[in-house]
Amino acid sequence: MKADGVFEGGGIKAIGFLGAIAEMEARGYSWEKLAGTSAGSVVAALLAAGYRSEEMVPIFFKLNYLMLVARRGLAKIPVVGAGLQLLLAKGLHPSSRIEAFIGQLLKQKGIQSFGDLPRDKLRIVASDVTSGKMLMFPDDIAQFGIDPQTMPIAKAVRMSCSIPYYFEPVKLTAEGVTHYVVDGGLLSNYPIWLFDVPGTPRWPTFGFRFGDEQSLADPQSIRGLISYTKAVVTTMLDAQDQVYVKRPDAVRTIFIPTFKIKATQFHISQEQKEMLYESGKAATKAFFLTWDFEEYCKQYRNNQ
Repeated sequence: MKADGVFEGGGIKAIGFLGAIAEMEARGYSWEKLAGTSAGSVVAALLAAGYRSEEMVPIFFKLNYLMLVARRGLAKIPVVGAGLQLLLAKGLHPSSRIEAFIGQLLKQKGIQSFGDLPRDKLRIVASDVTSGKMLMFPDDIAQFGIDPQTMPIAKAVRMSCSIPYYFEPVKLTAEGVTHYVVDGGLLSNYPIWLFDVPGTPRWPTFGFRFGDEQSLADPQSIRGLISYTKAVVTTMLDAQDQVYVKRPDAVRTIFIPTFKIKATQFHISQEQKEMLYESGKAATKAFFLTWDFEEYCKQYRNNQ
């Protein structure tokens, strides 16, 4: 069965998507078009390249996420290092590590650029903080003088995953102006509308996002400017889960509980990884107890 998939940003919590994907595959679904924001772009890109859940699970279960935020250069200097790194590089950690990691995985499937995929197979969302606009890759890379078909997918994922302050932004240039590009979740964390067509669709678009009560979150330790900045960003990212989803979109969305695990919890334990994975599977099973594509089209799409 065909379907389109849209994956929300959520940092470490994206492990929950793997359980949801496993359940989708068990039900016979295959992906026509895929889109993602932030960590959701990682999942979308790998699915578009041909990865299946059984291939991704060992990769992300064994991955040491702390290596993504290991300090280097100025950040290693005691007390003042992190502040200097943030001031000069506009991010505490190099986002190039994300690009290298994703690029290696894609290369194993013979995929590098968007041109290696069927046209319109994959969309990745990022945020241009210089212009204050959402960027939809690969199409929007053209405004920076780059052919969309030659754009490296790993570069797009890097931009979409560059959480402000945590990771250095990617710099692009257009007409002599430097544009700083960061996490897509800043402007559009859940573009469930992306593949909608007028009238009745031939197959469904399923959305995957997280759903915890923000009031249950554990308090964050704030000791100074850097920890305060991290707390602000973490709150912003986790609060995206609480953004209201209108009814026509909610009925095609699989909401995955995440047990108060934060988007930036890079020290996640193996037990927590398993909890997220099983949560994704359980949420997807529960979703299909009531999902009816014909009824969805009848109620929400036939009058468009």
